[in-house]
Order: sequence, then structure tokens, then C-alpha cells
Amino acid sequence: MLKKRLFTPGPTSVPEEVLLEMATPIMHHRTDEFIKIASEVLENLKYVFQTKNDVFIIASSGTGAMEASVVNLLSKGDKVVVISGGKFGERFKEIATAYQLEVIPIEPEWGKKLAPETVKDVLTKNKGVKAVFGTLCETSTGTHFDIKSIGEIVSQFEETVFVVDTISALGAVPCLTDEWKIDVVVTGSQKALMLPPGLSFISVSEKAWKKVEKSDLPKYYFDLKKYKKTLAKSDFPFTIPVSLVVGLKKSLEIIKSTGIEKIWEEHHKRAEATRQAAIAAGLKLFSESPSDAVTAILLPEGVEGDKLVKILRTKYGISVAGGQDKLKGKIIRISHLGWQDEFDVITAICAVGIGLKEMGIEIDIEKGISVARKYLFG
Repeated sequence: MLKKRLFTPGPTSVPEEVLLEMATPIMHHRTDEFIKIASEVLENLKYVFQTKNDVFIIASSGTGAMEASVVNLLSKGDKVVVISGGKFGERFKEIATAYQLEVIPIEPEWGKKLAPETVKDVLTKNKGVKAVFGTLCETSTGTHFDIKSIGEIVSQFEETVFVVDTISALGAVPCLTDEWKIDVVVTGSQKALMLPPGLSFISVSEKAWKKVEKSDLPKYYFDLKKYKKTLAKSDFPFTIPVSLVVGLKKSLEIIKSTGIEKIWEEHHKRAEATRQAAIAAGLKLFSESPSDAVTAILLPEGVEGDKLVKILRTKYGISVAGGQDKLKGKIIRISHLGWQDEFDVITAICAVGIGLKEMGIEIDIEKGISVARKYLFG
């Protein structure tokens, strides 16, 4: 039987303790027993978000929380700025366009840095912008954006709120929601929170909630006023995936007992080891501002990325992600999210070398492994 190892940037590996919790007998979601669990979960989510603001749980993928941020904050014809440096930055643009908002795009080249001053220039030239949408880690390119600096800039514009997609980043890299002046943060369950897909989360600042009260875009299931009404009782307006919330309770306990700063350090260590190993082996990184959540590696000329991904998955049980859209076949992406440790880094690096060799491409994978081992273990 082929042992499977997940190195995709979602879904990610789930700890055994969490899986066992989710395997316990199902309970009704309106009982005191479940409400108590939900209350603890809602409070501990604030720790991961690094916020004092309300955090809402929605039964959806992360895209649901992205859409919720649009339909709850804005009104018909509003002007918004979308930082679109990859596939998921483009998703915010697509959602805003679907609701007939006026979209002003900022489009850094995929894999490139964005100077925060660019955002200030755009907001200064375009009066009346109601929201800026950004991404902490652009999953499609493995790129980290300077959200802290952008948050400082947006906060200077009184009528503008800052919304950040942290779906593949929250819990893996620093995201100080309140300190960085982020008004709305959205994320999903299947990344660093170490759960299966199915839940999304959204935090809302007081500044943002004032816009929620005035929003006139159509909404029903994603209406945060409904969620706010039930939040006081740690309840939900609609049926919630009970088993996922029970599993979330355990995963948040693991995160709190380890310490969020320690977890950020561990992700950085694994990501840096992967980056150093790839370079030492003769490969190149795609992003000039690489994220500690996922590493994008540029493949040698002539290598079909999708074929490499298939070989690793079907023959060796190693699941990495390929490129998307304009990067399809050109890169592979190795995540550092979920239930991983240092030996997983060595495994992923070794697998890439073996897969490329099967395709007739020789790299110095032994050197890469040696560099990673030295960085991880001294």
C-alpha cells in the first residue's frame, strides 16, 4: 500500500489527535454541549487572528469568506482597489466585478514584490475608494506581500477599509490583525489550521462593521448581520459542520499550547531549508519575495510540471502542487503547512530529485539534501 504524504498548499495533513476528535459520535449543533465547544473555538480563533474583534465561522471554503467580505462591506457601484499579483488576488477582482463594483486593479508581475507606496499613490489619485483588497501569501506564486506596510497606508484613508486574504498564511506566518490595522481578515480551515476543507473564517473590525451596517449588496447566506445576531450565544444562523468545529477545537488547542510565535518560527525554518536546498541542487525559486507558507520552484527548461506532479503522486505518494494559469507546467509548489516536521522537508526535496531524474533531468539533489539537513539539524 502506497503511503500518501501531502505537500500541497491545501488540503494539508491533519494531526491524528484532530482526526480522532472528529471521529467521535456526532452531536446536535443546538445543544449546550456543542455551544460550549463553539464558545471556546470562537475565543481561541481570536488568538490565531491576533485580534480583539469578532471572528465569524462560515460553512464554506475560503472563497465563501472572500465573497462575504465583498457583499457585507460594500454597496452598489462602490469603488475598490484590488491588489492582484496571482490567481487568488485575481479572485477578489472577479468577485467584486460579479457584484458590479468599480474595480481599480494593482497588478504586480506574478512573483514580484509590490512597493507599498504604489497603494498610497492609487488611493491618492482615486478619491472615494471604499476598500482595498490584498493577499498576505499569494498561493499560486508562493509570494509574500508586505501587508503590515500596506495596512498602515490604508488606515490613513478614513473611508477606506483594508481586507486581506490570509487563506494559505494565517497560522503559518505572522499576521497581527489589529496591530497591522487590517479591518477584515479571511481564511480557511484546510491550511495552517490543520483541518479538512469546509470552514471559512472572517474577522471584522469596528471600522469595517460600520460599512456592514450600510451595505446594500444582495446577500442571504453570507449576511454577517445574521452571524452577529447569533454570535452572542456562540451559535450560528445556519447548520454548521459539527465534526469540523469539534476538530477545530483540538487543532486550536495544539496551536495555543505550542505558541503561535513558535509555529511561525517552525514554518520559517522549514521553508528556508526548502529554499536553500532547491538552490543548492541547481534549481531556482520563482518568487523574489518567497512565503514561508509555500515555496514555488521554477522547473528546468523542458520539464513538464504536470507530468512531474503526476509521477510524484502516483508512484511515490508525494502530493505537491503544480502551477496555475500562466504558470501551468512551469513551477511546482511545496507547502510547509499543516502537520509537518523537519523530516517532511527532507522527504519532499528527495522526492523532487527522484522525480526529475525519472524525467531525464539530473540535479544535485544530494547537495540539496545535505544543505537542508545542516540547516535543520546543524
